Amino acid sequence: MTGATMPSRSFGASVHPPRWPGLLLALAGSIAFSGKAIIVKLAYRHGVDPVTLIMYRMLFALPLFVVMAWWAGRGQAALTRRELLALLGLGFSGYYLASLLDFMGLALISASLERLILYLNPTIVLGLSVLFLGKKVNWRQALALGVSYAGVVLVFGQELNVQGEGAALGAALVFGSALSYAVYLVMSGQWVKRLGSMRLAGWAGSIACLFCIAHFLAFNPLSAARVAEPVLWLSLLNATACTVAPVWMVMMAIERIGPTLASQAGMVGPMSTITMGVVFLGEPFTPLLVAGTALVLTGVWLLASGRAG
Repeated sequence: MTGATMPSRSFGASVHPPRWPGLLLALAGSIAFSGKAIIVKLAYRHGVDPVTLIMYRMLFALPLFVVMAWWAGRGQAALTRRELLALLGLGFSGYYLASLLDFMGLALISASLERLILYLNPTIVLGLSVLFLGKKVNWRQALALGVSYAGVVLVFGQELNVQGEGAALGAALVFGSALSYAVYLVMSGQWVKRLGSMRLAGWAGSIACLFCIAHFLAFNPLSAARVAEPVLWLSLLNATACTVAPVWMVMMAIERIGPTLASQAGMVGPMSTITMGVVFLGEPFTPLLVAGTALVLTGVWLLASGRAG
């Protein structure tokens, strides 16, 4: 009898797939997302303006987003007019406006401060939920907000001394980017359930690409598209490795390990940006930066663990 029960236990233990592939995908996606700021800062060294740079990023990303939308929509019903209008709004807020403000802000502040401000996104989502959805803030969430923003203030103070008054405008632009993306997250909830995360990301990304290209054509002469060759290669890398690939990796990670664990794995993002900023851009690595990063990460962790609980 004992020999007969052993195989069933062994077989039962192997039913649950290992978590490490999902964790690796989440980590890789977070690090890839973080590389965007480094690539943008490197491209700015060649004299390109934000609108032209984001146009090239989205021009290269457009075919990949179209393929993503097509692949995720195979066998699904055609989009209704209401769904298309919702996708237009989501693409405008979550990818076009958020990206534009982010690129403009990166011209004025360090990649490290940019990543910390963007990492405040969960706190902004909470604020929007309180304002527009009537949610209540408990003591743990209030503490998380205070700790997170204290960390950003620390790093911003250092940035103000180094970059001057332009740092205030840059930080405001990046915060506007985080706010725009938070609006996308709050509004996309019902549509993710209806369309699926990959299909929504593909359509919203494709629409945002068209917005960015149209923006360039409306406000820049065609001669502005003449840029240094390194800008083209950096934009291609940004579009593939730091835009479309991370979206796919994070979505795949969520399917394997769930949104909570995937979000916690994403906490490696700010540290990877800071590391790459020091190595590739020569940005300063100071005690204030370490302290500010630790506070932001602690605040976001408190918020995430509170929701998980």
